[in-house]
Amino acid sequence: MGKQPVKLKAVVYALSPFQQKIMTGLWKDLPEKIHHKVSENWISTILLLAPVIGTYSYAQYYKEQEKLEHRF
Repeated sequence: MGKQPVKLKAVVYALSPFQQKIMTGLWKDLPEKIHHKVSENWISTILLLAPVIGTYSYAQYYKEQEKLEHRF
């Protein structure tokens, strides 16, 4: 009993460049989805953005004060 090679067929999936309707559901009603997410999670958004914006503002202020201090 010898081993006989078995031919395998490969299946290749590809998107047609002429068919662009694949991801339309992702962009459908995008502003409404964003508004819904923000209105649902506004407290989390504030708690995330407040320290980031505060740190950035402080760094800019400190840099400006340091720059002005060396002026005179």
